[in-house]
Amino acid sequence: MLTKIPKGMKDVLPTESARWRALENEMRKAARLAGYREIRTPVLEHTELFARSAGESSDVVRKEMYTFIDKGGRSVTLKPESTAGTVRAFLESSLYAQALPMKMYYINAPHFRYEAPQSGRLREHHQFGMECFGATKPSADAELIVLVVNLLQSIGLKNLSVRINSIGCPNCRPAYQKSFKEYLNQKRDMLCKACQERIDINPMRTLDCKEESCKEQLKDAPVMLDHLCEECKAHFELLQTYLQQAGIQYIVDPRIVRGLDYYTKTVFEVVTNTANGELTVCGGGRYDGLVEELGGSSIPAVGFGMGIERVLMLLDDLDKDGLTVEDEAPEIFVACLNQELAPQAFLLMEKFRVAGLRADMDHQGRSLKAQFKYADKLGAKHMAVLGDDEIAKGVVKLRDMQTREEWEAELGQAAQSLKERICR
Repeated sequence: MLTKIPKGMKDVLPTESARWRALENEMRKAARLAGYREIRTPVLEHTELFARSAGESSDVVRKEMYTFIDKGGRSVTLKPESTAGTVRAFLESSLYAQALPMKMYYINAPHFRYEAPQSGRLREHHQFGMECFGATKPSADAELIVLVVNLLQSIGLKNLSVRINSIGCPNCRPAYQKSFKEYLNQKRDMLCKACQERIDINPMRTLDCKEESCKEQLKDAPVMLDHLCEECKAHFELLQTYLQQAGIQYIVDPRIVRGLDYYTKTVFEVVTNTANGELTVCGGGRYDGLVEELGGSSIPAVGFGMGIERVLMLLDDLDKDGLTVEDEAPEIFVACLNQELAPQAFLLMEKFRVAGLRADMDHQGRSLKAQFKYADKLGAKHMAVLGDDEIAKGVVKLRDMQTREEWEAELGQAAQSLKERICR
């Protein structure tokens, strides 16, 4: 068991991590272009933070959180999502006192949910997310949707579909919730057990049920869009205007409610078609009441989360994606004729590194022939070979591993000689 990873977890091996970094680089670039700055929050938070933010009716709080009592007797939870922690940091560090809107993003943030591992999302998964505090206008909502679509398209994802909805606000939602609850009670016995529980806790969550029988029963259910107050209606209409101006094609989907209770007004998902059906790549929306719910003043906010594993999985299905993966192979491998010269080889390797070149050498005492084989397995672009004659003359023999061309350079000028060769 010591050498077997827990269910729902995954190692990111050296052969994979370069693609992770390439994707993260594209995400960082998109965030910076939009004026977002990085925030990093702890992986562990007080359990109450998620109970108050996500809502006790959410599956996350009821079924999926990794919660335990620490040695001080406090209930703590491995974060299942990052919005709550970002709001907590926003309040605790008084970021609300700075110029608003405050735009922040997080990347490669580990999240933990105890659920059956699914396509592109494990029990430990990582997210890229963006959160904007203090923006009241739907232009902030549109900005994030446009950014997501442009980012995903730029890295090669196709068949993307934007789904948007408005789930109202505390002014217009209660009346809808009441009438919808009456509708649901008439069908209670025909709904799944989870939906029967949701009727009394958060009726709108039944619209998000994945059970086909529930979908059939609720196909004619009243929708929030028909009950929006004038403010919410104007917000949603203007959001659509912004998306149209940006050339974003979208579908108004009244069944999108998202899985967390803090959402208000705009909710959205970006979906793609796969061989196994539709898959949500990104989801988010507006949460205008969450800052106040967690003890702050009334500050509106909007954001999204995107699973990194899921995006990489989708990219793996493409013949060619748009990621530029860094070359990690050594630009130069320093070999020596015998082990007495290993200290000089080590010094030369360090000089190459100081000059900004990826350099490596043998650390197992291999023969010169075996060193060449090892360098070839590493994909080394060039070799630097030190022998007694080269040391005596104060030079090193350099070889291009592709063309097999060889030349000599003074030991003190070897790095510069190689850099000039690479830049030719």
